[in-house]
Amino acid sequence: MTSRSVRFFFMSFSNPSTLIPNPSLRCFCTNTTAVKRKSQVPYPLQFQEKSPQRNLIAVSSLLKKYGFPALELTNFLEKNRRLLNLDPAKIENSLKILLSLKPSQEFLVSMISSCPRVLEYDAIKKWEGGIRGLEKGSNLSSLAIRNILEVSLKFELDYDCVLGSLKCLKDLGVSDITLNKVLETHPMVTTMCADKVRDSFEFVVDAFGIGNVEFDHILRVYPAVLVYGIQNKFKRLLDEFRVLGFNMEVVKKQLLRDPRILALEVGELPRCLELLKSLKCREAIKKDIFHDGAFKAGYEVKLRVDCLRNHGITLRDAYSVLWKEPRVILYNLDDVERKIEFLLHVMKVDIQCLVEVPEYLGVNFEKHILPRFKVIDHLRSIGGLGDEVGLRELIKPSRMKFYNLYVKPYPECESMYGRFSRDTEARSQHPVGMWKLFKPQNNPKSRVDIMNIKSYMDSLA
Repeated sequence: MTSRSVRFFFMSFSNPSTLIPNPSLRCFCTNTTAVKRKSQVPYPLQFQEKSPQRNLIAVSSLLKKYGFPALELTNFLEKNRRLLNLDPAKIENSLKILLSLKPSQEFLVSMISSCPRVLEYDAIKKWEGGIRGLEKGSNLSSLAIRNILEVSLKFELDYDCVLGSLKCLKDLGVSDITLNKVLETHPMVTTMCADKVRDSFEFVVDAFGIGNVEFDHILRVYPAVLVYGIQNKFKRLLDEFRVLGFNMEVVKKQLLRDPRILALEVGELPRCLELLKSLKCREAIKKDIFHDGAFKAGYEVKLRVDCLRNHGITLRDAYSVLWKEPRVILYNLDDVERKIEFLLHVMKVDIQCLVEVPEYLGVNFEKHILPRFKVIDHLRSIGGLGDEVGLRELIKPSRMKFYNLYVKPYPECESMYGRFSRDTEARSQHPVGMWKLFKPQNNPKSRVDIMNIKSYMDSLA
């Protein structure tokens, strides 16, 4: 090294501002241009002390340790980055509290997935040992506990208020099965204070004249009976029942049979009864509809209207379908649902076709709909149909006409149709020789009868 280069080397150390690290050269550079260029490049050589990324490995390992699925972990932390700001030690304390409420890994995973806020120790620590005090003598399901925690954290409910409303239900004689049903379907009951819960109970008991056991049954089937503010609706509903001429015994009988009558809107039952009064059908069908009384008949109409509306038919069209085809009221609601599901998913027919062909819902599924569809579907697959057969052509024709049109020309379809198959032996309606029992008896004619007949014939001549 020359003396000039040595002098320049030592002089460079006298100005530290010109020194920057050069990873590629692994030496110091005194070029000011390079200094400017290199200083513009960020070097995240280390995380900040409070950076969320510092907790990523710790939180991930902790969740895996407690059974959280590894495949869902990345997506979960991506959606809930604020968890990376929490202390892993406090997260573990939160997990221990959740396991103390319900020692189940399935419960833990579902709870964390649906409500990640339960991992915040400050929000969950008040529940440590809380629900266990309620569970003495009862058995809350995992879904019930999960709903309690979700509602409480979402609305920041007071711990004592929540447990007070639940203990009030237990004191009123509500069974464990009913309590779980209420908490699983209507967890908002936990937002009510104990006094409001007791007021709702006393109103229903006094208004309908029922006991605690009967109230437990009503609450199990229709948990919304406890909804705050529903008393005003019940009062108007009871007044409407009285105006329609139904006494309290009839209402109570129907209430215990199906507590969902409390879900009726004011004015809904009168409209259903008006539909029934305007029916133009055979007396035998109308008699079967009113077999258990007008109240139940009107409520059955309401259920079927709701069923049709749930599948996309308007309210007006739903009433029109029932008026044109009242036999739908006599079929079980499950049978009606089955026919609609078959129409939509198997036959691939639009639901609006029921407005034009309501007879589809009024015929037997096994004897009428299914055999005809099998025949038409087979003919469609082999190209045996000249024109497309719609729902009207499938349902409207009589059995003999449908047989002559689509079954008789194709012998392989006779086994599908079944009704007029050549292999099916026609059974007699009555035993052989039974007609002799209905033959009128021949009474012997007396001499006087013969003389009267002869004189009558002579007068005609």
